[in-house]
Amino acid sequence: MPVNFRSSKSFTSLILPHLGALVAVTCWGLSFVATKVIMEGGVEPDPGNIPLTPTEAYLYRFAFAYLVILIVSHKRLFCNNVKDEMLMLLCGLSSGSIYFIAENTALQFTYTSNVSLLSATSPLVTVLIIGLLYRSERPGRGMIIGSIVAFVGVTCVILNSATSIDIKPIGDLLALSTAFCWALYSLVVKNLNVVYDAMFITRKTFFYGVVTAIPFLLFEPTIANPVDVITHGWPTVDGSLIFLIIGPSLIAFYLWAVTIKKLGAVVSNNYMYLQPVVTVIASALLLGEKISVLGYTGFIMILFGLWLGYFLEKRSGVRMK
Repeated sequence: MPVNFRSSKSFTSLILPHLGALVAVTCWGLSFVATKVIMEGGVEPDPGNIPLTPTEAYLYRFAFAYLVILIVSHKRLFCNNVKDEMLMLLCGLSSGSIYFIAENTALQFTYTSNVSLLSATSPLVTVLIIGLLYRSERPGRGMIIGSIVAFVGVTCVILNSATSIDIKPIGDLLALSTAFCWALYSLVVKNLNVVYDAMFITRKTFFYGVVTAIPFLLFEPTIANPVDVITHGWPTVDGSLIFLIIGPSLIAFYLWAVTIKKLGAVVSNNYMYLQPVVTVIASALLLGEKISVLGYTGFIMILFGLWLGYFLEKRSGVRMK
């Protein structure tokens, strides 16, 4: 039977980027639970385990991830020019040190649900920034409508099982800052993708993220001994750390760089609405938290919003990049 090359090319160019976005966002949704585990010393804290600070949690995760990716991608060390090198530094700050240290710290000051909701606003922030900066790439009405529907769904998911409202400005502001950081990262990567491959961008992002995070250790009262962390953290802490290195770091960041190149910043970031959905499901399965009718309603609205935005844009002929 002859192979339909046109059909195969269509599958690769249209379906695989969306699957990549789903895998990446799923990994990031699970990372909330894993990060909470390593910062608290386990699912059920063991006196023998050593809980990590927000900065340590980030450095352990991305320092190891960088070493792994360096083995695969090491032939080229620098960008073509100083400007691009500075853009890579900006990627390391916006999606690395500042983003994750702020997010990890926010988990200490406010509810995980608040952090999930506020960080999931990055698609709306991205749409706003692109609309202001790129007149030719402004999202259409369909994408805006779909984003609003999905955001309402996110709100339903986050309010799942909520019994009271407790606003803690420090944590919430830190969480909100991550949405702006991620939107900035997506826009910068969009431009770098034209010149550099996803593996190179991912490696440079990890490098600058780790380097710029080291000064944050100066503000830590104590620094854990790496040997003690590794030898006393099995299986929950070490297992969670290994997952964070392989899944949310190596695999997810690489897939995200590819996804942005294929689908554009607007469509790609709309998948971020699925992050809190994954987090809630993982919490229910791993931590025993219950999902209410409101939570399931949110899941449906998020999926519908994602589909609606993409469908309306395609129907109106708007090119979404």
